[in-house]
Amino acid sequence: MNVQRRNRVVASLGAAFLAVLAAGPVVRAQTAPPLPAQPATARETLSFVGHGAFFSQETKRSPAIDPQVFVKDESSAEGTGPQSIEHAAGVRPARLDDSPELVLYNANGDALGFTLEKWLGATGTVDLDPQANGGTRLTMSFKKLIAFGVYSVFRATFSPDGTTFVPIDGDGTTNTFTSAVDGSATLVVSTSSRLMHANAIVLILHSDSQEHGVTRGLIGVNAHHQLAARLP
Repeated sequence: MNVQRRNRVVASLGAAFLAVLAAGPVVRAQTAPPLPAQPATARETLSFVGHGAFFSQETKRSPAIDPQVFVKDESSAEGTGPQSIEHAAGVRPARLDDSPELVLYNANGDALGFTLEKWLGATGTVDLDPQANGGTRLTMSFKKLIAFGVYSVFRATFSPDGTTFVPIDGDGTTNTFTSAVDGSATLVVSTSSRLMHANAIVLILHSDSQEHGVTRGLIGVNAHHQLAARLP
């Protein structure tokens, strides 16, 4: 290669190098690594409390009562008690500090066949397992319920306009069970939507031993909330 040609090549390479410098550094596009899958919410366990304690705390009532079961009181006139439950003369809503040996009655004055101590002794827990479809799988375990009692589980939704109740499974086909002779029971059921703080899970005893499907029954007469768990 002669000197003149070599000089032309060097000049050409130098011009190209200067053009690259003028254009700035070359930036290579990078693909961000995929984010790890995140669970919707964590699994958690809640404890049920007696309905009387739950109701009295929510309504700031003292002394605490259970408005859906009754005790004999000859001085009590016929009337309408809390939760708009009409009751016969001679019975009144049970107070949680009443004598535990007192037999309980329904709002019509019919004996329920168990004492206040037995009613208040029930306990339970619920495991909440969020599902990928947006619902929740609930595993509920109960102890010391009424022996061979027919029960259902409902979802309560609280709002400024009042409280609404629907079967915990949505259609009332899998939310009913009968407790064992020792009062124990386990129920596994799924909801179609996420449970929130505005919700509570409510266990209802049907004192007529009948299933009531999508309805709770007549509250205080043949349907009585025994346990409740408010969502955090």
